[in-house]
Amino acid sequence: APGSEREAYVVGGTVRDVLLGRATRDIDVAIAGDARGWAREAASELGAHFVTLNDEHDVARLVLPQSDGLYVDVARLAGTVEQDARRRDFTIDALAVPLVSVPRGLKAGATAEGEGGWKARATGDIIDVCGGVADLDAQLVRMNGADVLDADPLRCLRGVRLAAELGFDIEASTLAAIRERAGSLDRAAAERRRDELARILEQQEAYRGVRLLDEAGLLDELLPELAEGRGVEQPEQFHVYDVFEHNLRAVEALDEMLRPEPRGFLGAELWRTFAWCAEELRAYLDEPLTEGRPRVALVKLAALLHDVAKPRTRSVEGDGRTRFFGHADEGARMATAAMVRLRFSTRETEFVRVLVAEHLRPVQLAQAGEAPTRRALYRFYRDLDDAAPAVLLLALADAAAARGPSMTREGWSRQAAYMNGLLVRSKEEEGIIQPPRLVSGHDIMSVLGLPEGPAIGRLLEALREAQAAGEVHDTEEALAFVRALAREGTEEP
Repeated sequence: APGSEREAYVVGGTVRDVLLGRATRDIDVAIAGDARGWAREAASELGAHFVTLNDEHDVARLVLPQSDGLYVDVARLAGTVEQDARRRDFTIDALAVPLVSVPRGLKAGATAEGEGGWKARATGDIIDVCGGVADLDAQLVRMNGADVLDADPLRCLRGVRLAAELGFDIEASTLAAIRERAGSLDRAAAERRRDELARILEQQEAYRGVRLLDEAGLLDELLPELAEGRGVEQPEQFHVYDVFEHNLRAVEALDEMLRPEPRGFLGAELWRTFAWCAEELRAYLDEPLTEGRPRVALVKLAALLHDVAKPRTRSVEGDGRTRFFGHADEGARMATAAMVRLRFSTRETEFVRVLVAEHLRPVQLAQAGEAPTRRALYRFYRDLDDAAPAVLLLALADAAAARGPSMTREGWSRQAAYMNGLLVRSKEEEGIIQPPRLVSGHDIMSVLGLPEGPAIGRLLEALREAQAAGEVHDTEEALAFVRALAREGTEEP
């Protein structure tokens, strides 16, 4: 490395992850003196791409060539390495290793024991002035002092996220300090709060992370809408939990359903039933809609919010029955407001809105006790588009959370088989999702003598729906169909 005689250390989460044997894709380096100058020299020597991240604080990034996305953030060391460690938020992130201990061939995604790992060498050279190694061994997230939480309120949320990611507990005095400062979370930028929440929800154990958020008093700060459901009871013939608990348990159900190695019948029966599309479904959930946040995090966020409007729509009928008319639509509005407040992208916001608005739709398709018609299925997939698989999963999670411990394997298998049937039919019954084009808008204008306008679009949509329903099969029937609609003086069947 350039200027190798200068003090330079690998610091923070990189050391933690390597000591835990976790894959790492970024390296944080603290260096005495001119950090950006050192980084420029390193970029030249390594053939890396150099980016200035912060002029004022002397921070730069190196994107390494042929490293599968590995990057190095370089910052000026503030004081000694020991002083730098004590300013960090949590003890497990206050570890440092001299840069000379790191092999030049460290690869993106390398773990301590894997190719390019450096645990054996790093352990001997580790600088640990805050007891971070002991806390790694004890699996504890412990603050370096209450003052570090005061310096940046987001650190309270970050502590919960670390515990969720690592499967660690939060040390008692740290949890108490976080709880005391929960009300200051809104001082942190909405984008930073969003990112921490999303990282919690993308975890396999997202439910545990949400529980920790609640225990720390942070859930009410992030999503105050949820608090309205505390103590709001639901009809016991359908639900075993109040509204607040039910929303959280829907996240738990998704965790269990999507577990790579199922530990109960929710996951086992789901993947047995959906085995034919398991690989495609997992890829769908892993795909980011924007900015690297995987779709699964948004599905779990929608689960957390799916019944958020029940307290506002609750009514009691004359016969004593409790109803929640319109809670899906009102919930969609509330979920949209929450997503906008947390600065999620427009596409992410719309995805979650659709999931909350339509989470009852799959069950409603079967309420007549018969298989959904081709026309109903066409409308379902037309309206939901790429959110359809997520809505099916959310509907299953809703059912599992509603029944709780009383859900039986047989009952769950029936639910999974029904949702699977909706997917199977969309793949196997020709023309339900995308009926072939039999006529164009120009054809309709020519045959009917109509001008260009919205009426042509409505006629085409009515035709597609009739095709999906199996009522129209060829061009001759298609033209007859639109002529009949025109004669009736309406564009819809």
